[in-house]
Amino acid sequence: MSRLFPSPSVANFCYYDRAKFNAYGVILLQRLWLIVSLLIGVGCSPQPENVLLLATTTSTYDSGLLDEILPGFESQFNVRVDVVAVGTGQALALGRRGDADLLLVHEPFGEAVFVRDGYGTRRYPVMFNDFVIVGPADDPAQIRGLREAKIAFTRIAAQEATFVSRGDSSGTHVREQRLWELARLLPGVDSTWYLSVGQGMAESLQLASEIQAYTLSDRGTYLALAHKLEGLVVLVGGSNVLDNGDSELINIYSLIPANPGIHPSVQFDLATQFVDWMLAPEIQGQIMRFGNSSTGTRLFLPIDSLP
Repeated sequence: MSRLFPSPSVANFCYYDRAKFNAYGVILLQRLWLIVSLLIGVGCSPQPENVLLLATTTSTYDSGLLDEILPGFESQFNVRVDVVAVGTGQALALGRRGDADLLLVHEPFGEAVFVRDGYGTRRYPVMFNDFVIVGPADDPAQIRGLREAKIAFTRIAAQEATFVSRGDSSGTHVREQRLWELARLLPGVDSTWYLSVGQGMAESLQLASEIQAYTLSDRGTYLALAHKLEGLVVLVGGSNVLDNGDSELINIYSLIPANPGIHPSVQFDLATQFVDWMLAPEIQGQIMRFGNSSTGTRLFLPIDSLP
């Protein structure tokens, strides 16, 4: 599914086909939509005067978390949050250009560089889940139950079992590359079993399901979409985040306000207000309660729960 304009829900999402549009095009389309909305007077209720532009990962969108928590912030502070859901690499690029007020991302090294270079004021860890390796139930590479992802990757490569890589410089893609490095392997263009698709998590999971391939996913997105992913099961990572025995699979999400010293037009006060709101006990509790209704599995955990 591609979404070019804000949804009719309280939080306005821009989700798009990466084969046709880049992140900058989404920003232009979104702002055009806002202008048109003002001109034609969309809606009957008064429009908020303040807008916070949040650039975030596809996993926070695909899992449904933002639909769950953002309406509370918008209602409490009379603010509209416009969300651009892209890979972490693209979200960081938006922040560097000043095209986002706030980032919610999950690639610690890239985040540290972003702050070091002055584009963000500070990194605020707010929640975590974990990565899992999913694949076909018959598990041709025989990785089921392994405690270390690098060993699983070694077996997948040895069997030349089909593997779907996001290939989009997202936080998940960066973590996947690190796991290949730990396994002392580097799949390349000659690796016909390795498919780099340049897509988001939902699309990559769907493809893995269709062709019965392995892939690395954040647990939250997999669980949110599992009912659509025929034959695709968790093979490495345990039954839940606390059962995951590989520290390399822990997945921390952080908020980073854009630096008004570099981009004076960013909504820094709103961004810091959102950080304080998301770290408040009430919202951390809401994150804790958010989960898969059919399995009762939590999709994210508050940052204070990190082992």
